[in-house]
Amino acid sequence: MTTLLQFGKALSRQLARRTVQVTLLVFGAALAVILGFAAYAVSALPDLQPWHTDRLKGEYSALLDTGLDFPGYLALEQQLFARAREEAAAWSGSGERFTYSRFNAAGFAQRLAAGAPYNQSFRLTHAAPRGAALLVHGLTDSPYSMKALAEALHRLGFEVTVLRLPGHGTFPSMLAEMHYRDWEGAVALAARDVTSRLDPTQPFIVGGYSTGATLVLEYALDSLADDRLRRPDRVLLMSPAIELTPVAALANIIDAVAFLPVPIPVLEKVRWQEVVAEFDPYKFNSFPVNAARQVNRATNKLQDALLEAEEAGRLPELPPVITWQSVVDSTVGSGGALNLYSRLPGGQHRLVLFDVNRSRGLSSLQRPTARAAIDSAIGNHPGYTLEVVSNKSVDTEAVVLQRYSPGSSLPAVEELDLAWPGDVVSLGHVALPFPPDDPVYGFLPGSGHDGLQSLGSRLLRGENGALTISLGSLTRLRSNPFWGLIERQVAELFPAEPGIPGGS
Repeated sequence: MTTLLQFGKALSRQLARRTVQVTLLVFGAALAVILGFAAYAVSALPDLQPWHTDRLKGEYSALLDTGLDFPGYLALEQQLFARAREEAAAWSGSGERFTYSRFNAAGFAQRLAAGAPYNQSFRLTHAAPRGAALLVHGLTDSPYSMKALAEALHRLGFEVTVLRLPGHGTFPSMLAEMHYRDWEGAVALAARDVTSRLDPTQPFIVGGYSTGATLVLEYALDSLADDRLRRPDRVLLMSPAIELTPVAALANIIDAVAFLPVPIPVLEKVRWQEVVAEFDPYKFNSFPVNAARQVNRATNKLQDALLEAEEAGRLPELPPVITWQSVVDSTVGSGGALNLYSRLPGGQHRLVLFDVNRSRGLSSLQRPTARAAIDSAIGNHPGYTLEVVSNKSVDTEAVVLQRYSPGSSLPAVEELDLAWPGDVVSLGHVALPFPPDDPVYGFLPGSGHDGLQSLGSRLLRGENGALTISLGSLTRLRSNPFWGLIERQVAELFPAEPGIPGGS
């Protein structure tokens, strides 16, 4: 007995030592990551500008604004943007970076976007709508990214509300302290307002892009278990942020400086992953570490909601989910969407994958991962409809729609009156929601506004380091040559009815 007691004590001491060693190792690794990133940020990132450091008061907070309704949210938003304009006007003498930034009321970005009114929430109405839709934009974006889809639904007779998520539309500094619960709270306010304007027979649609897709899908899952939430009739997703790589969790470590009780100016840069010129009127180019933390939390919350609905047997009740996804997506990847659909039961769900340009001249330059992802989707879609937009053959840039019905590995092929532009190799995350002639992001020659060339049609060549932005940011496709297909598919979901706008 004494021997056993001695052995137990020795084992306990060994386990305690091992626990201490592992704890110190984890702490040391975390400290190394923090110090390494801090050294990089302080030495390598450009100087911060006022729009990286100044904070506006009066942004919506789910913790502080618990009694607010959606009209109250919009009133807060109006006051916030008035403060932002006053603040930006005070920067007018701060140099070239302000002159050529989105914050200069007389500058290029504001002129291109006609004053950028779609940084704020907006609503498209009808006197007698057939239904209503709530659309939500993505991280660092603005309601403008949902404008084309909103207009497509509005033409079909829907009243459409496009929500601005807290932290967006004003200064990138506002994302440095934002929390995902504020996004959830804003979506809940807007959904409650939108559905209060409907009678039970009218359809309710939710749609989202990137992080907005995360939030509306979470709302749809919550509505399965909460009778107080109006259940959507359709869920429309574009480039959805369904799951992120484990590397995204590092943001929780490297943003430790945010918890310092007293701001230390030299460490302000450590709160930023990227500090870039802000020339885009509707999207922040600079990216704070906190933004990565919050979208990581949002996707984790969505995964929890999916698992809970799955274990409770509620997933079969989920309304039809229609997703448009580029198979090459450097922001969120396409794996999250594929994994989502592998869990959704029922043939009412549909995934539309945009393949890369498979013209023969490009084949030697392409990575095999895109083809592997599509092959995997074709072989693993027993319960949903899969549609692949791809070249008719390697000898043409014309594209077809390959439709795989649930359980089938042989497609029905539809000819499309669409083709890859010769210099476009793939779609991507930022391109999907914008028409090819969009005045801000369109890639077609002549796209623009007020005599100014669109950002998406600019193609500059030169040496790295010649510009304050990377040359690669100007070659990334910003609009969708196949937008017409998305618009048609949305119209097919909601056929026009006599007596409503767009009806016969």
